[in-house]
Amino acid sequence: MKNWWVTIGGVFGFLAVAIGAFGAHQLKDSLTPEMTEIFKTGVFYHLIHSAVILAIGFYSNGKFFKAAIFFSVGIILFSFSLYIYSVTSIKTFAMITPLGGISFLIGWLLVIISGISLSKNKS
Repeated sequence: MKNWWVTIGGVFGFLAVAIGAFGAHQLKDSLTPEMTEIFKTGVFYHLIHSAVILAIGFYSNGKFFKAAIFFSVGIILFSFSLYIYSVTSIKTFAMITPLGGISFLIGWLLVIISGISLSKNKS
């Protein structure tokens, strides 16, 4: 399972950089400043959570794998909805974004719970 999360983190990280570069170079003249910021927010959260998924894979402790699932769902729902919304201005996509945010929060809560659990086991 460890290698799976390393691979997933790598794929998400690659996509974050590629999408960020696409936005910076191909979309810079076609997006409004507001939509550019929305796009950048998607890239930022995408890249941060990709790195965390990668770290979970390298750490390879199964207690954190559920968090990685929620981070993955968060990237798909949060970041990709922001990418699509910023390019199309279709508000339906912006309404999906909070679901991704909730998924991120659940993932972080699971990291906290797993970390506390590990601390108690080592004491």
